[in-house]
Amino acid sequence: MTINLPMTRPDTRRAASWNLLPGVLLAASGLLLFGLHWRPGGYFILAAALLAAVLVNRALAKDLFLIGAGLVIISLVEINTDISWDHMLVMGVALAAAVILPYLVSRFLYRDHAIRFPVLTGKRWTRVEFWYLVAVLVLGWFLLPVYMISTGVFENWPAATDPSSIGRLFLGTNALGIWDELFFICTCFTLLRRHFPDWQANVLQAVLFTSFLWELGFQSWGPFLIFPFALVQGWIFKQTKSLSYIVSVHLLFDFVLFLVLLHAHNRDWLGLFLY
Repeated sequence: MTINLPMTRPDTRRAASWNLLPGVLLAASGLLLFGLHWRPGGYFILAAALLAAVLVNRALAKDLFLIGAGLVIISLVEINTDISWDHMLVMGVALAAAVILPYLVSRFLYRDHAIRFPVLTGKRWTRVEFWYLVAVLVLGWFLLPVYMISTGVFENWPAATDPSSIGRLFLGTNALGIWDELFFICTCFTLLRRHFPDWQANVLQAVLFTSFLWELGFQSWGPFLIFPFALVQGWIFKQTKSLSYIVSVHLLFDFVLFLVLLHAHNRDWLGLFLY
């Protein structure tokens, strides 16, 4: 008896390899635009990514255009941790546009529902998911003070010493945490998953995620924290299909970050941390 095993045709494998090239170029453009802050090179590589996508896969090109449009919008404003109202407004408008424009184009021009923001999924969180939230708090409590204070990275954030600045710092850290999930997970990861295996799409979005947060202020050995976090967030979203859950994870981590920043700038205020 002969058993015929399913085989991938060589031309299919080659097509998949060529598809990956625009995705890698897209991730590289994010690294140049934000991680290395080399705008001319980043724009050039982004254009190359879109051109390569047009040549190998028009459907891929349409989705990479949406991600690329978001990256360009973000790159037009100064990405930093300034918590003045003027800067927060300008940066907030740009970040909002980077999410809203791809959604509107996908929904009304492409006429598909690729980009979704699933909040009310109708599924209850499992016991494991609840315990993971606790683990996030504990890991943040151990890791963030060591990272932020030993490297001096906390100085990339302004010292918040009065009620107004403390409130703006809290608002900024939380709003940015929500935006990270809306753009990098619900938009970039979701669109990339349409064309690449999940693990490849997750790595590509994690490069973009990490590059952006590097420019924001998470420097030194911050990528060794951010990149795994971004990968896990993508994996969790794939499993749960729940924006509300990954946002909860992120906001818990950011709440610890907020407390660490207060502690780092005002050592006599909070005695919550060992470092």
